[in-house]
Amino acid sequence: MDNDRYARGWDKLREIDGEQGERVIASLAGIAPDFGRLLIEFGFGDIYSRPRLDLRSREIATIAALCALGTAAPQLRVHIHGALNVGCTRDEVVEVMMQMALYAGFPAALNGLFAAKEVFSERAL
Repeated sequence: MDNDRYARGWDKLREIDGEQGERVIASLAGIAPDFGRLLIEFGFGDIYSRPRLDLRSREIATIAALCALGTAAPQLRVHIHGALNVGCTRDEVVEVMMQMALYAGFPAALNGLFAAKEVFSERAL
């Protein structure tokens, strides 16, 4: 085990996703704890910790990709929270979803907007 990757990953996950991210990892404990560790080490310890993009840019890219997939609403909601946590505004999140209409289609953009609406409501934005 690489404890540095794991510790760096946990720190980054908490910085970006806070409680939402911790709940995702906790939900994996009963079914695939090794996957949770992989997500922390690789996703957050290796990828999110790279210096070339700031966290705001990474979260914009992430919510765009998740919106375009159209099949990842729970993860999209977590990362919309993350985008807001690292400095994105409500208007920027909406603009990302609107941009996805051009490349991923109107259904994906609509689903992204509905996910954003849920997050904004939770956060009273």
